[in-house]
Amino acid sequence: MTDFYKHHLFFCTHQRDDGTPYCQAHNAQHLRDYAKQQVKQLKLKRVRVNNAGCLNRCTLGPMMVIYPEGIWYQYTNKSDIDEIINSHVIQGTIVDRLKR
Repeated sequence: MTDFYKHHLFFCTHQRDDGTPYCQAHNAQHLRDYAKQQVKQLKLKRVRVNNAGCLNRCTLGPMMVIYPEGIWYQYTNKSDIDEIINSHVIQGTIVDRLKR
């Protein structure tokens, strides 16, 4: 049996109100929504983009993790998201400059 998803992208979109760092302060929800839109537009099969609660890497934010590989990425803009999708998801090449 094969895995249901080839790649599962989890974006931390957690928000805190106690003054500590959090991913949503870096526009994480907007960039997660962009990633989901790109995956749909590119018609990528067996790829899922999800919100996640706190991934406990708040000071690095915004953060995402891709499974099944368990690769963590720090991203800041749409170009980073495009590079992660094109390199990691489509071509299978880890984006070293964004890996954390």
